[in-house]
Amino acid sequence: MADASTSKTASTLVDDFWACWPPGPLDRETRISISETGNETERVTRIDSRSMACILLDVDGVLHVSGDPIPGAASAVAELRGAGHFLRFVTNNSTRPRSRLAAELREMGFSLEDDELQTTPGAAARELAGKRVLALVMAAIVPDLDSLELVGDHADAVLIGGCDETLEPNQVFSYMNLARAFDEIQMGASFYCLHKNKWWQTSRGQMLDGGAFVAGLEYATGVEAIVLGKPSPSYFAAALDALDAEPERTWLVTDDIEADIRGARLFGMRTAVVRTGKFRPETLETAESAPDIVASSLAQFPALLEDDLTGGESR
Repeated sequence: MADASTSKTASTLVDDFWACWPPGPLDRETRISISETGNETERVTRIDSRSMACILLDVDGVLHVSGDPIPGAASAVAELRGAGHFLRFVTNNSTRPRSRLAAELREMGFSLEDDELQTTPGAAARELAGKRVLALVMAAIVPDLDSLELVGDHADAVLIGGCDETLEPNQVFSYMNLARAFDEIQMGASFYCLHKNKWWQTSRGQMLDGGAFVAGLEYATGVEAIVLGKPSPSYFAAALDALDAEPERTWLVTDDIEADIRGARLFGMRTAVVRTGKFRPETLETAESAPDIVASSLAQFPALLEDDLTGGESR
């Protein structure tokens, strides 16, 4: 499926001389992209330095909560770009198409192109392409599933999505629909979910997410769902492939200690948790996998990352 926006790209080579390891000039290629809307984004696309990192940024709870940007987050993204780090935005949001999510983030002040945003519907479209799929998902993401044959019965696969803050989940996850999904799985359909999030943080407080319905179907059918979004290895692998990155040189920044941190560390990545969004202090105390960095918010992360990469020599 073609992206909703196109861009014009120009490249320049810049030789920067600064103290780094290994020593010597840093050969950096900078790409300036201008989208249809006139937004200009400068991205470092090739760099060879231990002072640079690849960073996967969670979206909900790290950049914003219910559409309200977290103070300092947009400036932190700009600071990370300016320092030459590779960025990719990774989200389990399964309620809006990628093009709209990217546009909303730009409206909040974040600089990014559509193709820098990795979503769970995109992962489902790749994994289930060409299959007959019974999909219990929000209507808004159906355009992102255009490679699937969406059906009401005789499915090859059942796909469970997430909830949004409207009344639509009442219809999508009705007893009749869940019973239909149960029957299809019992008859041999493969079982997939976009994520297993139990809940997410909104401006109104905690809200139940689609992971509860996934767990119910797993209990009833005895079949474990295949997770397509975070923290599945396939989702992280796709993100690293997009950046041409290695796990040990990559950071995940998230507000979800229980799922994301453990999954990222098992994949070999470095991790940072922010005390915003769904973060709760008690989960940090009882977590099976501790993050490498704990930041009050994304605004604090660039300085903490710089200290980690340079051993504090930048101060």
